[in-house]
Amino acid sequence: NSTMAVLDRLNRLGFVRGKPELAAMRGVHDRTRLKTAGFDMPVSSLSGGNQQKVLLAKWLLADPQVIFLDDPTRGIDVAAKQDVYDLIAELAERGKGVIFVSSELPELLCCCDRIIVLHDGRCTGTLNASDATQERIMALATRSCEAA
Repeated sequence: NSTMAVLDRLNRLGFVRGKPELAAMRGVHDRTRLKTAGFDMPVSSLSGGNQQKVLLAKWLLADPQVIFLDDPTRGIDVAAKQDVYDLIAELAERGKGVIFVSSELPELLCCCDRIIVLHDGRCTGTLNASDATQERIMALATRSCEAA
């Protein structure tokens, strides 16, 4: 359920209030472009992309100042990836901090203002979006290997 992260705001005396919960779900499901036959469908019956959107919806409802996304587009189709990229851009435009981990260089280049490259748990470099290229990222990612 997308509203699990904010149940404290949707219940009264231990009972979930249906109308506020439904309104919250509709709003965030519209923002995530979730494709489902209804809000009562089990998440396990959704496609991988829509399952990922349900997870994002849950945390969007919580309205965090910083959100950590670990490979949020792994295993989802191109259209669902674009929806996730749009959500990341929306969060950044609203002043939210987005920490995005990915092994897909093109999505890092399209989504990030700054890229921090790690290798074996150590930071090997930081690039601003204007300076970042796939070649520079790969050079930083392999730097400690070449030095050894």
